[in-house]
Amino acid sequence: MADFLTKKEDNYSQWYNDLVIKADLAENSAVRGCMVIKPYGYAIWEKVQSELDKLFKQTGHVNAYFPLFIPKSFFSKEAAHVEGFAKECAVVTHYRLKNDPDGNGVIVDPDAKLEEELIVRPTSETIIWNTYKNWIQSYRDLPLLINQWANVVRWEMRTRLFLRTTEFLWQEGHTAHATKDEAEEETRKITDLYTHFVQDFMGIPVLRGIKSESEKFAGAVETQAIEALMQDGKSLQAGTSHFLGQNFAKAFDVRFTDKSGKQKYVWSTSWGVSTRLMGALVMAHGDNNGLVLPPNLAPIQVVIIPIYKGDSQLDQLSETAIRIKNELENLGIHVKYDDRDTHKPGFKFAEYELKGVPVRLAIGPRDIENGTVEVARRDTLTKEIVNQEGISLYIKDLLEEIQKSIFSKSLKFRDENIFSVDTWDQFKETLETGGFILAHWDGTAETEEKIKKETKATIRIIPFDSVEEIGKCIYSGEPSKKRVVFARAY
Repeated sequence: MADFLTKKEDNYSQWYNDLVIKADLAENSAVRGCMVIKPYGYAIWEKVQSELDKLFKQTGHVNAYFPLFIPKSFFSKEAAHVEGFAKECAVVTHYRLKNDPDGNGVIVDPDAKLEEELIVRPTSETIIWNTYKNWIQSYRDLPLLINQWANVVRWEMRTRLFLRTTEFLWQEGHTAHATKDEAEEETRKITDLYTHFVQDFMGIPVLRGIKSESEKFAGAVETQAIEALMQDGKSLQAGTSHFLGQNFAKAFDVRFTDKSGKQKYVWSTSWGVSTRLMGALVMAHGDNNGLVLPPNLAPIQVVIIPIYKGDSQLDQLSETAIRIKNELENLGIHVKYDDRDTHKPGFKFAEYELKGVPVRLAIGPRDIENGTVEVARRDTLTKEIVNQEGISLYIKDLLEEIQKSIFSKSLKFRDENIFSVDTWDQFKETLETGGFILAHWDGTAETEEKIKKETKATIRIIPFDSVEEIGKCIYSGEPSKKRVVFARAY
């Protein structure tokens, strides 16, 4: 099956597209720019969703749901917000179709025009803050910690499965607080939570920091982000957390009475990750044989494949395979026993390798005689013969080892591709090889825009842990006090 994949080294972009489709993650739909997430891809997304949801609830957040449609007038209440999303909005203007009297099929009924046009949700700040106005009256109503799992629509001209589609799935948190300090603490708490998830579940190391003024979320006071490096040297924004100050509270007049009886505007945050994390999983770990899934997010952590001739051999093998399957499942491991008689073992080996299943167990008649099983690791493509006795604990430890190994490999790659440069020529030369570039910047939006226009590189983050270092901007030569992280990005 891997023969159908373009090699990463030959054409990384095509390799990615091939892998997403061949591994049954997603495909393009009949609606231009939109995708169909297939069952295996959705199973991975469900794992992402499930684990994140647990983390949100552990930190006191609860789930709710808000409308897909937002009155257009809501967007005019926060100037920076509308400016940031205006070009991406899909607008509903009519509510009925009718047959064309001239015989040209179905047309929009001109008599069914909406009194107020509706925006199809690109993000939910406006509809949520209009709602919060009714929910928040007193300090007793705060903090309000709400998350929503939803779909959003942002009209895209150039689309790519998972990475950039017109409609995509995500979660968006929206919180309200009595004080600035509480809102800022929430913003950082979510950045830390996303970091934990992406590193410890997805096995992808990240850099953390603040977005520049030009790159921050429309309507935010400050945007924090985590950035991951893909194998082609491009950065992918893996999560953002926004400190919104009182911008939306003032726009929608959301005030509360504090303990002293004074009326005050609330402080707020919003934050989210989306199905582009699926693209990150593919690009950060995949190889020329297919996906490499970290065990913590693999829908199938272990697959058991019998190697047999005839039904009598299969019955004998199945008894052993099902016993091992039950032992593993008792330890909380997700196992599939593939005893399909419609496909040969070689096909199944290639199929599960392509789909990135972390561990494959093969059992044949000789294994029954010897009390053994063949264990294959997807991350290293290595195999070994292991005794059946104690196999469940062995596999449990192996999955933990694979999770750590996948992260370590990705971390080594990331660290080997962080470069410090001091001149414009060095910057342009390094950019062609890819990676994160640490360079001085004069802090102006004008310089940032010129660098972006000339090289397609953007400031990904201003790192939290950046130390003061006197230098000169690589582009303008003006004074700079710290380095920022540049990269080309998805």
